[in-house]
Formats: sequence, C-alpha cells, structure tokens
Amino acid sequence: MSLTFLGKDSKPDESPTLYATEQDTYIVQGWIVTDPEVLAKLVVPEGEAIVEVPKGLFKHLINDGVRGTITSWRPPIVFVTEEGNLIIQGSLVSSAEVREQMDIPDHEDCVEVPKSSLRALLSGG
Repeated sequence: MSLTFLGKDSKPDESPTLYATEQDTYIVQGWIVTDPEVLAKLVVPEGEAIVEVPKGLFKHLINDGVRGTITSWRPPIVFVTEEGNLIIQGSLVSSAEVREQMDIPDHEDCVEVPKSSLRALLSGG
C-alpha cells in the first residue's frame, strides 16, 4: 500500500499526521491514548486501536479534494477530550511495509479508517 501525505499538525515532539491510501482509506497517526478515564469508557476490539489527534488535523482533508468541517461525533470518532482532541478508532496499522513509509515516534501509533466514514462526519463541504 502506498501513502499520500495530506498534512501534519506538528509541534515539537508531536506529529499527528494524515495520509490517504489508494485503497479508499485514510491513515491517521496520533498519540497513543493512555488516559485511564478515556480507556475505561471505550471497548477496542482485537485488531483495532485508538489514537488521539487535534481536531485541526482534518483540515488537511482538503489535500485529498475533501472540503468541510467535522461537526459530527460518531465512529470513527469515539471520544472527544476536554481539550477538544479527537479519539479515533480504526484498524491498527501493523504492516511493516506501510509503517516504514511513516516516521512514528514511540508515543504515537496509527489507525486506518475508511474514507467514507470520515467524510460522513463533515458539513459545509
């Protein structure tokens, strides 16, 4: 699978990143969720994972020709933190071939979600 870089919400030591794939999916790279209160509220099935990203990361959907603002909070968004960050749930990206295309710090991971599921959350596009 090849990745198309769409954008990054980057600060020192933080690099949530959004990619498109040719398989009609997005790969969302974000922080590993460690907050026990958040984890207690979620059920993550085998083969899936959750990552935390700033809402602003999804402005980069424009680079895939997608316009609009996320205004709906349903899967793949499974939680919104007090800070307004989004917890995204999707298939854990475990392929070494795919992971080698990304720079993933130890405190981050990535999930794959269908493009249609993210696009369904947009309004104003």
